[in-house]
Amino acid sequence: MTISLADIQAAAGRLKGQAVETPLIESPALNARLGGRIFLKPETLQRAGAFKFRGAYNRLSQLGDEEKARGVVAFSSGNHAQGVALAAQLLGIPALIVMPSDSPAIKVENTRGYGAEVRLYDRFTEDRVAIAAEIAAQRGSTIVPPFDDPHIIAGQGTLGLEIVEQAAARGARLDTVICCVGGGGLMAGTSTAVKALSPDTAVWGAEPAGFDETRRSLESGRRETVDPAARSICDALLSPTPGELTWPINQKNLAGIVAVTDAEVAEAMRYAFATLKLVVEPGGCVALTAALTGKVDLKGRTAAIVLSGGNVDPELFARVLRGEI
Repeated sequence: MTISLADIQAAAGRLKGQAVETPLIESPALNARLGGRIFLKPETLQRAGAFKFRGAYNRLSQLGDEEKARGVVAFSSGNHAQGVALAAQLLGIPALIVMPSDSPAIKVENTRGYGAEVRLYDRFTEDRVAIAAEIAAQRGSTIVPPFDDPHIIAGQGTLGLEIVEQAAARGARLDTVICCVGGGGLMAGTSTAVKALSPDTAVWGAEPAGFDETRRSLESGRRETVDPAARSICDALLSPTPGELTWPINQKNLAGIVAVTDAEVAEAMRYAFATLKLVVEPGGCVALTAALTGKVDLKGRTAAIVLSGGNVDPELFARVLRGEI
């Protein structure tokens, strides 16, 4: 199954007046450091603090009345959870979210704050997909996956649509776009929009080291999986394998993917806070990290970097700022 530019444009119509059209911002300090013209797309300013609201609202808004009455079930480490919970609240839909017990407390609290029921599980010993499927079967609810759904992908793709249109309005043609990759939904949607509107733009992905299964999949030509022993502070990007729908799209569209370490991500978070005056969560900062480390070289280029979310746990953020990570 493929996602088209028309699907993304239709999603943009549904999201109009609901999602925030986040700005494309430019920092002279960042331009000077990287030696190019660099735009930032801060989805930290999106409703529920991350890009996930886009896909969630696009999916839920297309449910029929009977489906809405029976509710939805989602599984997420936090940002999709909040996006679904908020979209469900806006549309009057009951929602239950299956979340890891080690999710940042702020993400669990916000999900409940939007009115959703939360079912916690152990990410290392339990299967969130199986738990969600059992609950959905019992309740007759619709499962809303975090990335492997065409409506979710199309909704996330509205971010790429905005990037190209906003850059063009600034008189800029993008050489490069860098975006994070977890399960691949944001990247699949964003890369589809970017390549449709600006075919010569190179789209690069960034993943946490140890959870760089899409990078390894590009190298091997097949979907790879994560070592169960792997750990990272980038809680939003800990998917075990690329999505069945997202993988072929990203395989076709991406120029490449780089992996960044937790220490490199922490340094990028400190830079975003001190220099850019932005609070970015670890997973939301991997694309910026790829640029700051030079793993994606932007010297002499015009580029857009996606800051995908800002829902960072206060205790973790304090540790990052103190240089403990």
